[in-house]
Amino acid sequence: MTESLIFAGTPANAAATLEYLVEHGFDISLVITRPDAPFGRKRVLTPSPVAVTAGKLGIEIYMTNKIDDAAISKIIETGCSTAVVVAYGALLKTPALTALSNGWFNLHYSLLPKWRGAAPVQHAILAGDKTTGVTLFKIDEGLDTGPIVASVPTQIQPGETSARLLARLTELGCTLLSQELPGILLENHPLTAQATNDGVTSAPKLGREQARIDWSGRALDIERLVLAMNPEPGAWTALNGEPLKIHDSREIAGSESGMVGTVSLADGKVLVSTSAGVLELLEVQPAGKQSMTAKDWARGVSLPLRFDA
Repeated sequence: MTESLIFAGTPANAAATLEYLVEHGFDISLVITRPDAPFGRKRVLTPSPVAVTAGKLGIEIYMTNKIDDAAISKIIETGCSTAVVVAYGALLKTPALTALSNGWFNLHYSLLPKWRGAAPVQHAILAGDKTTGVTLFKIDEGLDTGPIVASVPTQIQPGETSARLLARLTELGCTLLSQELPGILLENHPLTAQATNDGVTSAPKLGREQARIDWSGRALDIERLVLAMNPEPGAWTALNGEPLKIHDSREIAGSESGMVGTVSLADGKVLVSTSAGVLELLEVQPAGKQSMTAKDWARGVSLPLRFDA
């Protein structure tokens, strides 16, 4: 490739995409990423995965939380006309959008216009969608509303967590970019406007409170919550006032429910009663401890017991 471009991104999936593009011959003049952020229990300032990868690749890095006047000046200095964005984490306003003559192209992990927003993978699993995908589109001033270059669908597999699905979507997205970027760089990229009403859904960021399990719900919905919140922020419940993360679970079809939130052992399985169906716990993590199988956890507690309301 002869035409250089700018890459903007922050998390691990964006770092994997950046590395893929470089390995496949795309010339990246500048990497834009978020500044170092506190990480871990000790809150140590840590560079983003994209910053680490760009450093290893020897690409110039510009750290900023927003594309302001200083960032725009840096962008213009590169002489690039095109940028690729993968989970950078900030909206672009008109001055930023117009700084590049060919525009900014975003890789989004859903089939737009479904699941516009910061957490499309989690919301697709939460909703019980059977299909999702990746979409490459040109950024405009809206939230994931720009015209589409191309998209690729994929089936969501039974028992697939957000982490596993995101890994597959990242691979699909890399392939999509390698196919479409040559035409984009030549400014030969037909665009298709998104639907304005039909099929439009939102995928706002999900926090710890949304990840708390309500045992009065259906077992199937709780299974989806557990899968969607793995790895972050982690579905959780409380036992004697202490949090217990649930990393993996399955609905037991056809099982009768007992008192909501009651945990029991049956046929070697750790089961929780819900308002509709029974959930088998597979992997849990007590507060301050490592993740473990539900069976190992059950050996250290007295069953039956009931989770806090």
